[in-house]
Amino acid sequence: MEKAQERAGTGGRDARSGTALELLVHGVGGTTPTEMLDDPRTVRITGDHVAAVFRRTEDADAESRPEDYRGRPVPEAYVWCNLTSGNGTRALWLLLLPFMVVNIAHWMRPAAHGRIRTVRLYGLLLRLAGLTLTVLLVAAACEVALDLVAWQCAGTRACAERHSWLGFLSPALSEGGWWSTPGRRLVLAAAVPAALTGLLWYLSLRTWRAYESQQPMDREADAEEDPRRAALSRPGFWYGRRLVARLRAAHTAAGLLT
Repeated sequence: MEKAQERAGTGGRDARSGTALELLVHGVGGTTPTEMLDDPRTVRITGDHVAAVFRRTEDADAESRPEDYRGRPVPEAYVWCNLTSGNGTRALWLLLLPFMVVNIAHWMRPAAHGRIRTVRLYGLLLRLAGLTLTVLLVAAACEVALDLVAWQCAGTRACAERHSWLGFLSPALSEGGWWSTPGRRLVLAAAVPAALTGLLWYLSLRTWRAYESQQPMDREADAEEDPRRAALSRPGFWYGRRLVARLRAAHTAAGLLT
């Protein structure tokens, strides 16, 4: 990570040695660093098992030998194919799609320099919209599990007979079984929205650990840098450890209270 930090903001040239860099990025089909660099011996410079930057083994210490690279750049391969691959559980991220739309709405806010109250009000309304989505999602699960299934269907003999898996909840079919009382049926059905809330918490926690908790790279401040530059260009743009943790706790509490 130190080499990547030293190169940040230098426009593809190492800040210490002046060595030119050539960044190679593959397409959506994916490939290996060996194929991109046309060399069987490669070494990872920065990154992890999901996405990383590789060099040829002989180029790993190129910054310490700038005289060997006069007139030619040092090729680096950025491999990101694991960002879009995985097992079937990745489909669970679709549950977070509505919340992603709210996040996009936050970053699509037009510039409002000097209008601090307007910006804060905009952020407050979006956070309330996000909490509303959580409440609606959990409330929908409550409607199906508690009302339609546990209360109405399990309490009606005809419906319970058509759905044999509800037999132990039906007073008529279970002959007054332990789970057939209305209160116990509702308590058991409440496990469905509780599990949904737990799943949302788990998905958010994974994202928080993988992305939001990563410390931004150190970078020397540019004296001529515009303080009104785009937020995406700021080193700490993706670092939201505390903020995202608070939002996750708020959404989890809202889901459990629903």
